[in-house]
Amino acid sequence: QVQLVESGGGLVQAGGSLRLSCAASGRTFDSSAMGWFRQAPGKEREFVASINWNGGGASYADPVKGRFTISRDNAKNTVYLQMNSLKPEDTAVYYCAGRGAYYRGTSSNTYDYNYWGQGTQVTVSS
Repeated sequence: QVQLVESGGGLVQAGGSLRLSCAASGRTFDSSAMGWFRQAPGKEREFVASINWNGGGASYADPVKGRFTISRDNAKNTVYLQMNSLKPEDTAVYYCAGRGAYYRGTSSNTYDYNYWGQGTQVTVSS
């Protein structure tokens, strides 16, 4: 079993930056791909970014390409989302997600992820 705990959300002005962290417990973290998703009020949960098991590959949703960077530190069982040039439309609850053991490739689909954190609120003011 894997537990995920996000941190780092908050209120920031447009153009600012935040770094989200996701601490994972469980032995399978370093064998699995990880992802970040977000959900704004009244909208469906959407893909933000995903990183493969060893950090050698990543994928991003078009709205965040060039602004957000996903990374991971397997020694610390932590995945990060660096968010720069934030926009009001980035306001959402951000969720960390983990794929099952030995599912090493990235994915943009929610149903490919077995484990979810509780979410952290990111609010970008204009």
